[in-house]
Amino acid sequence: MTKAPLMPVATAVWLLDNTSLTFKQIAEFCKMHEVEIQSIADGEVGKGIVGFNPIIAGQLTKEEIELSSQDQNRPLQIIENEINIKSEKNNNKKYVPLSKRQDKPDSALWLIKNHSKLKDSQIARLVGVTSGSVKAIRNKSYWNYNNLNPKDPVAMGLFSQKDLLDSIEKADRRIKREQKLKQ
Repeated sequence: MTKAPLMPVATAVWLLDNTSLTFKQIAEFCKMHEVEIQSIADGEVGKGIVGFNPIIAGQLTKEEIELSSQDQNRPLQIIENEINIKSEKNNNKKYVPLSKRQDKPDSALWLIKNHSKLKDSQIARLVGVTSGSVKAIRNKSYWNYNNLNPKDPVAMGLFSQKDLLDSIEKADRRIKREQKLKQ
């Protein structure tokens, strides 16, 4: 099934006003009947409709219109732009309920104890706290340090196991790079 252009009547109005295409070519492109196109041209249908430029909309090119204008038997070919709406990587931070926000410093402490090779900035990005908070927890100068209990952030649903493994791999690569530079 071939696609119709956006706003076919307005597109037909624009093509009638701005090209030398035949009624048949415009009708085939706009998925309308030839009689409808002739009625628009005569002013019987579509009075007051503002033409919609299919070139600006990315559905046609000037070259395509010129080629079809020179050959009356050549139909217009619509440019199909398929837009991938879903993205593989979703960088949007998900909403963390109020009840879990108090667990963020606990999660940072767990990461500091169990994965000490992670940088403060990595822990802060994973857990969703500031680097200053992570540094204070690491130095034991956090305002509420005595009440912190290390909790696994993956088990609490703050981020996925894959995110944690990716960060650990990145830290390992950084450590190897630093060791190479020391040699």
